[in-house]
Amino acid sequence: MFISESVIAVIIDWIDDNLHKPLRIEQIAHYSGYSKWYLQRLFLQYKGESLGRYIRNKKLDSAARDLRETDENIYSIGLRYGYDSQQTFTRLFTRHFHLPPGEYRKKNKTTYYVPGKAEF
Repeated sequence: MFISESVIAVIIDWIDDNLHKPLRIEQIAHYSGYSKWYLQRLFLQYKGESLGRYIRNKKLDSAARDLRETDENIYSIGLRYGYDSQQTFTRLFTRHFHLPPGEYRKKNKTTYYVPGKAEF
């Protein structure tokens, strides 16, 4: 693995650990020790997508997981991943998954079997 690949792997781990926080490219560049311009070029080269798109998609994928696995309200999930309004979250979520969050939850809700309990 090249040094650049190692840097990208470390950055990806750091992003994944900090998805619930506001993430800005300047902040990530500072963490990496590279300029934001160089970091973005490097990231695109190794991941095939921009750093901003990667972050946005990871946040939306994490929000989708929360919709499937919890009963938490949609607004709270959107806030957790940095969306300042339910409208913005819904618009971007719908664009990414082709379903609004509420419909996505209905169609993809994870149910767990608990022995001895009847499901209704």
